[in-house]
Amino acid sequence: MASNSILVIGGGFAGITAALEAAELGHEVFIIEKTAFLGGRVMQLNKYFPKLCPPSCGLEIQYQRIKNNPKVKFFTLAEVSKVEGSAGNYDVTVTIQPRHSAPNSPDLSELCSALTSETPSDFEFGLTTRKAVYMDAPFAFPQRYVVDKASLSDADLALVAENEYLDLSEEARVINLNVGSIVIATGWKPYDVTRLTNLGAGEIKNCITNMQMERIASAFGPTQGKVVRPSDGRAPKKVAFVQCAGSRDENHLGYCSYICCMASLKQAQYVREQNPGADITIFYIDLRTPGLYENFAAKILADEKVHAVKGKVAAVEQDKAGDDVWLTVEDAVTGTKSVERFDLVVLATGMQPSLAENSLPFDVPVDAEGFIIGGEERGIFAAGCAKQPLDVMKSAQSGTGAAMKAVQTVRGR
Repeated sequence: MASNSILVIGGGFAGITAALEAAELGHEVFIIEKTAFLGGRVMQLNKYFPKLCPPSCGLEIQYQRIKNNPKVKFFTLAEVSKVEGSAGNYDVTVTIQPRHSAPNSPDLSELCSALTSETPSDFEFGLTTRKAVYMDAPFAFPQRYVVDKASLSDADLALVAENEYLDLSEEARVINLNVGSIVIATGWKPYDVTRLTNLGAGEIKNCITNMQMERIASAFGPTQGKVVRPSDGRAPKKVAFVQCAGSRDENHLGYCSYICCMASLKQAQYVREQNPGADITIFYIDLRTPGLYENFAAKILADEKVHAVKGKVAAVEQDKAGDDVWLTVEDAVTGTKSVERFDLVVLATGMQPSLAENSLPFDVPVDAEGFIIGGEERGIFAAGCAKQPLDVMKSAQSGTGAAMKAVQTVRGR
């Protein structure tokens, strides 16, 4: 029997947009999100284009739309484990991991403060740790704590066991859904920076990634929004941005990741706003600022303290006498090679599709890089960065487009 319901795999900005657009046309929609909260990578940004507003600005509107639309149902800590059937009639099996907290649980921040065990925070890209009972961000949705049971110490286990709103005996469960079409919005992940061995990635304290910079600049990040060096908490006076760190490289990602140049220009503004005396150099192959973003680029580059150097960074090394960082750069214009010292280096690491190394449990055609390239004839549609590198605005547009195609499929058009 044909189903009018739609499944959305991925609860980031593209997935949420796709779900809401389909639901507002009268279709039941199920969002499946593998992490504990909706919002995806946008949650981790300090600001995003085009308006340079904080993530809560756009996400809280979307969250309210979800709350107010009974046709949208979402499952977090959930993954699709099996898909059978065809367009118009898919049977989907979903495995949901336990959250260990009640849906109506109150603010548990006092309990969190009392816990002793700490574990590296994936949300903060390892810049800090988190407790075993946590919420990623103040505006996280759902507003419901999650318990990382494996990270609880014996003392913490006793504290959690005493709380009436937490249940450590909760187990994983399986649900079955029947849908007519599937939207895949599995998003992206930063390219594994440890593979960039010549750039000192993962080894030099004051050599960070662009997403780590977003977290440092965020008001609810590890430094409460103060742009400082990880090694000593000092405001950097001389900062380098290294473009195409892993992108446009046959040994890593062969394509342009689209957002990296704009991200670095935006982050240069973060530094300059907080430290008017800071000097910034952007080392680039090509500065790509498409469409409406050209004016923003011109504004940033007009700053006399921001320098753009066309050249490839050959090596990044730790200063032997301290925490500063040395860059070896080949200037593409003059043909000269130079070595220069910086307080902080930010690597513009590339955008890699989540499906590059983690496939779905059903056949979805992807290209050599992991981007989805087909499936529409079977009522399966890609949205956002599962399809190609995109910024937030274009990801939302892509989500709308995928939703319209999914609706057409279940309506038999």
